Order: sequence, then structure tokens, then C-alpha cells
Amino acid sequence: MKNNDKVAISVKNHLNSISVHGYVDKTVTQAYSFYMAKTLQIFKTIESLRARYYKVAKKKQSLIDLINEAEIPEHVYNSNAIEHSTLTLEETEKILSQIDLDRFISERELFEAKNLARVVSYINANAKIKELDIDMILFLHKILLSNINDEIAGRLRQGEEWVRVGNHIAVGPKLVKQKLEGMLIEYNSFTNENIIKKISYLHLYFEHIHPFVDGNGRIGRVINNYILIREGYVPINIKYIDQQLYYKALREFDEKNKTSIMEVIVGKALSNSYHKRLAYLEEREIIKLLDYSKINKISHSNLLNKANRQTIEAFLEKGIWKIGV
Repeated sequence: MKNNDKVAISVKNHLNSISVHGYVDKTVTQAYSFYMAKTLQIFKTIESLRARYYKVAKKKQSLIDLINEAEIPEHVYNSNAIEHSTLTLEETEKILSQIDLDRFISERELFEAKNLARVVSYINANAKIKELDIDMILFLHKILLSNINDEIAGRLRQGEEWVRVGNHIAVGPKLVKQKLEGMLIEYNSFTNENIIKKISYLHLYFEHIHPFVDGNGRIGRVINNYILIREGYVPINIKYIDQQLYYKALREFDEKNKTSIMEVIVGKALSNSYHKRLAYLEEREIIKLLDYSKINKISHSNLLNKANRQTIEAFLEKGIWKIGV
């Protein structure tokens, strides 16, 4: 069987079909429809972008480190916002820069920002060195919830600590460790599967287990990047603007054991991350997509549509679409 054919089929029954019901957002619907029609093409595109990235990344580690560091506030803002944090991106940047805010925020939100930034920094520096296992997941969780809830930081659910997410009741506390071990074993068995499918499945399975009393979403999203970095890809940033689509992906897996919606999210996020890094590493001039449309006399709405579908090398940075020219 050819590799492209392997990509098109499932590694397990829960990965073998792609379907979706209506979205609340027109852009999301368009992005999904495009992804459905071009699944194999996107898989190939990611590998092509990856090859370009490795070619230009040589001897530019200092620039790569700067990009990763500059992205930390955005990662923190988006992941916390998905979990209903009230902090804006600007406020998140101020907190991480030790600048006082103009309004009162809770101590929890303060530590949520600082702790998640520590987790992201740790992963950027150590993911290639240390394997992802349960001990590492617990370590990251302990950092995340330090000074927020030290009683549950760094440990799995136990006793009568049941959790519910929407209509989904997560596995019982006694089964959590067993399920996590099975998740990691299953992930490592997907040796021939595309990275988008692998990350989508790992993330959704982790959230389905919901191993912690608190912090599951944030840890699940940083685990994505831990794996991506270890496997030689660039980290991704799941955006707050995709929150509703993200929730639909969780429900799709809980109810139907499917990963198709999450594949849309991961595929777009990964191409976006490569487009941004390539623009910097190839030393192109980076301008706003709006300015690009004016210079080239192209409809801005048309360019935005292409950017959302990632059919042009545009990338979203701090809520603004940009492109390297």
C-alpha cells in the first residue's frame, strides 16, 4: 500500500471517517469544506513546509529561539482564553513582563498566566531531551497549578474526584493512570500515521480521559507541542478564535470517536506556524495582509478567505493577518 493511501485510511476504527455537522461560523465552515476536499494535499503541504523550514533553519537557532520566546504570551493568552480567562493578550504580555495592569485581576488569573508561560518555556527547552511519559505530564501539571491549587498540582484524579465536561463524564479515578499509559502506548504504535492525525488523536484522547481535577485543557494543548517538537515539527498555537470549533472537536470525539474536526484545527495551526517561521527565516519583508491587498490591488476579503484556508502563506500574529513578501 502506498504512503498516500495509508494516510487516507484509519489507524483505528475511531480514525476511519470524516464528518461534520453545521458550524456557527462561516469561516469555519469554509475552512472545513476545504480541508475535507484537500486532506491529502494538506498532509503533503505540511511535509513540504517542514522540508523548507529545515533547509533555512540551519545556523539560525538564535532567531528560532527569539520567535519561540516572542510567541509565549500568545500561547498563554489563547490557551487561557479558551478556558474562559478574562485576560487580554495585552494584559498577558504585561503580566509576563512584570508590568502592573490597569485593573484588578484575581490571583488565580495572575498565576495561570505566569505558570503556563513557565510550562511553555520548559517545553521549548526540554522536549527534545526528555521523553513524554506520565511522570513528565505530572511534572508539567505541577508547574501549571503551583500557587493555584497545590493540593491537586502534579497528581492524577483519585478517590471520588469525578469530572464532567459538558455531557461527557470522564473515566473513573481508578482507571485514569491505566488509560494514560494506554494512550501513550497507542500513540507510539501509530508509526506510519500522519502527524496531524497523530496529534489530533492524542489530544482528544487525553481530554477524553481528563486525568486531572483542573488544568486538563492547558496541559493537553502543551502536550501537543511537546510531541511536535520531539518529532521534529514546529509548535502550534490553537487560537481562541477557534474556541467553538475546538469544543465541537471534543464533542465529536466523545460522541463518535472521530478526530476530523481536530484535524482541521491542527492542520491549520501547523501550516500557520510554518508560514510565520519561514517568513522570518527566509528574511522576507513582513507586512499586514491588508497592506498587501492594497499594494497588489487584490480584494482583502478574498485574501482573508485564502488566509483562513491557508492556501496562501499568510499567518496570524497577535490577531493580525500578515504575510512575507
